Amino acid sequence: MKNISRPFAGFLSAVAGSLLVVAVFHLTLWGKDATPNFKLSATPINRDVKLGTSFSPVVKKAAPSVVNIYSTRIIREMPQRNPFRENPMFREFFGDAFPQDRSPRSRKEQGLGSGVIVSPDGYILTAHHVVTGADEIKVAIAGADKKEYTAKIVGTDPQTDVAVLKIEATGLPAITLADSDQLEIGDVVLAIGNPFGVGQTVTLGMVSALDRHYGVHGANGYENFIQTDAAINPGNSGGALVDMEGRLIGINTWIASSSGGSQGIGFAVPVNMARRVMERLISGGRVQRGFLGITLQDVDANLAKQFGLSGPNGALVNDVMPNMPADKAGIRSGDVIVAFNGKPMADGHELQLAVSDCAPGSVATVKLIRNRASKTLEVTLGELPKQGGASGAEPNDADALKSDALEGVMVSDLDRNARQQLRIPEYIQGALVEEVEADSNAAAAGLQKGDVLVEINRQPVGDASSAVERCQQARGDQILLKIWRRNGERSGTRFLSVDNTKQESSAK
Repeated sequence: MKNISRPFAGFLSAVAGSLLVVAVFHLTLWGKDATPNFKLSATPINRDVKLGTSFSPVVKKAAPSVVNIYSTRIIREMPQRNPFRENPMFREFFGDAFPQDRSPRSRKEQGLGSGVIVSPDGYILTAHHVVTGADEIKVAIAGADKKEYTAKIVGTDPQTDVAVLKIEATGLPAITLADSDQLEIGDVVLAIGNPFGVGQTVTLGMVSALDRHYGVHGANGYENFIQTDAAINPGNSGGALVDMEGRLIGINTWIASSSGGSQGIGFAVPVNMARRVMERLISGGRVQRGFLGITLQDVDANLAKQFGLSGPNGALVNDVMPNMPADKAGIRSGDVIVAFNGKPMADGHELQLAVSDCAPGSVATVKLIRNRASKTLEVTLGELPKQGGASGAEPNDADALKSDALEGVMVSDLDRNARQQLRIPEYIQGALVEEVEADSNAAAAGLQKGDVLVEINRQPVGDASSAVERCQQARGDQILLKIWRRNGERSGTRFLSVDNTKQESSAK
């Protein structure tokens, strides 16, 4: 075992007097025409008007488009065995007086939610979790007659929690879709749905935050929620979040709550994202997403300095999968992608969303920084594949060596036992991290036991001795590490920047 020493972001609008420019678009889906027509209004709301005394005009405009959804799931289960019936003594006294029925039994499980009519001919947007697994779906239209229809599922997308339903009807009150990219924090919004099944309900709030993700609803990578304090409760899921023009800006999907009821933190899928998913589901029955074939991490201030960036923006490429679109286009590990199709990328999540919005087979431009120089590449996107152990190995008997870099870190050679236990691919070469002292600079940077040091200051690491040699040669305030790490069923490389200036808090 070898010891490596230290360096290492106007708020209201009214309906009266506002100018609404409405265009009617026919869904065109990657060259294929679909049936529905929906209304789209991309005009921003007027943020300069004063607070009114009623939101009734907004509600009258939007509420007829919001429907109640009732789902039924048939649960089939076998009856439990009667332990007395199986007992020989019981059978001796009572014989077959208590026959046991072992035939399957069925029960119905009811669910409720909301939806939004987006086309006059019966297409409805709702949440995936409202209808998933349902054997029967009923849709109740708002209005005096409360007409009810049987709906069929056109398609669902669990990754964004969006689903599309279809009912056989015409002349329905379709809502107008807004441009959710025009939203600003502080814009007033209304949530309309069927909470707890009490009937259509309207609640008032504002846009509390935008671009919420960070795994708040399943960590699937496609979260880009609108956060609102408009009360959202069970039954609101799939309902409408509307602006002060009565236009749809989001599909309510879930709440953060310790009680199960609204506590002022609700989330909605932006309508732009929901519309793109809807178009693909109607066109092909499933959502095809663009794919680069890379793993990414965000850029912090230290990494920005290491890679010669003006600030902590962009997506740092960790791994490039062999023979995948990024590899074929010339993207390399260590590149920092700063723009995609001409749009600046703030972080890896924004890049992932941008790529997934593109059609497989389309050509995209990628602007990146490599070795402090700007470079633009063209890449033909692939299709994202369908998505479907433990760190820590026993130390081996390598000799202990010391140097002046990465103090508090112990490394060893990668042997067959370590590769098997950590499931480290054969193509990964480097030094296995056996120990990281908790108060070390490396631990503060995020280095962990079970990581593999692949590069130090962009120089490859072949084994433990090579790691020590690279550390002895390291100079500067920061040491750039490239590591490989396994996290459950996921694995890949990432970069860490280790402070090489701080002194240890305790003597060694």
